Amino acid sequence: MAGYLLRRLWQMVPTVLGAVLLVFFLFKFFGGDPAEILGGLNATPEQIATIRSELGLDEPVWVQLGLYLQSVFTFDWGESWATGEPVGELFATRLPATLTVMLPILLLEVIIALPIAMWVAYRRGSLVDRTLMVITTLALSISFLVYIIVGQYLLGFQLAWFPVQGWSDNTLTNLTTYTPLPVMLAVLVALAPNIRLYRSFLLDELGNDYVRTARAKGLPERVVLFRHVLRNALIPVLANVGLALPGVFVGSFLIEQFFSIPGLGREVLLAVNRSDYPVIQAIAVYLAMLSMIINLGVDVMFRLVDPRVVLK
Repeated sequence: MAGYLLRRLWQMVPTVLGAVLLVFFLFKFFGGDPAEILGGLNATPEQIATIRSELGLDEPVWVQLGLYLQSVFTFDWGESWATGEPVGELFATRLPATLTVMLPILLLEVIIALPIAMWVAYRRGSLVDRTLMVITTLALSISFLVYIIVGQYLLGFQLAWFPVQGWSDNTLTNLTTYTPLPVMLAVLVALAPNIRLYRSFLLDELGNDYVRTARAKGLPERVVLFRHVLRNALIPVLANVGLALPGVFVGSFLIEQFFSIPGLGREVLLAVNRSDYPVIQAIAVYLAMLSMIINLGVDVMFRLVDPRVVLK
C-alpha cells in the first residue's frame, strides 16, 4: 500500500505541472486583456498602460511564467486584481460557506438515493419501479434553474417557510435557517440521476451467480442485499461520489448566486466576469490538485470496501 501511494504521488507531479502550464498559457494567449477590463470603457490608453504595468503584464512571457510558477510552489497567489484581497484569504473566507451548503447536499443525495435504488432494483419490472423511472426521467428534463425559481417563489415568497436569500457568520444559524431551501432543491435535482445510476449498479450485481448461490443456500433476502449485493455495488457508487467531491469544494454557481451565499462558486463567477486572473488561476490549479488527491483517496477506499481489489 505504501509503495502504491508513493508511486501515485510521484505520478501527480508531471500531471500538476501540465495543468499549471496549461492554465497559464490559456489565460495568457486566449483570455481578454485584464487591464482594459479593469480600466473600463472610458479608460485612456495611458491609464490602461499604467494598469498593465502595475499588474506586471508588460513583462516578458518567461518572467510572468516564472512568477506564476513561484506562486504555485509557494502557495502564495498574490492579490486579486479586482479587489486587492489576498487570494489565500479569499479562499479561507469563502470555502466555509461553500462547504456548509455542498457537504449536506452530497451526503443527503447519497443517503437518500441509495436505499431508494435498492428498493426499486429489488422490485425490477414492477409498477413501482416503472413509475419511479418515469418520474426520474421527467425530473431529468427540468433545468435546475427552474427548481430554484419555483422553489424560491412557492416556499420563500408565497408560503414564507424559508428565507430566499441571506447569510450570517454563525454556522449553526446558516445550517438551520439559510441552507435548508438550497440544499433541499439541490438534493431533489440530484436524486433523479443518482437513483437511476445506483439502480443500474445494483441490477448488475443482482444478476450475478453469487446472488443465486446465496439465495440457494437459504440466506434471507435482507442478508443477500446488504451483505453481498450492496457491498459489491459500493465500488461504482464510491467512484461516482469521488467524481462529485471536487464540486463540493468549489461550490455551485447557481446556488450561491441565486441565494446570495458568499462561497467559492460565486467568487469564481465574479472573477471570470472581471478577468481576475490570479483568482481564476488559483482556483483552476487548486481544483486540479484536489481532483487528483480525491481520486487517490477513492482508489484506497476501493481496497477497504473490497479486499479483492489489488492496487498496482
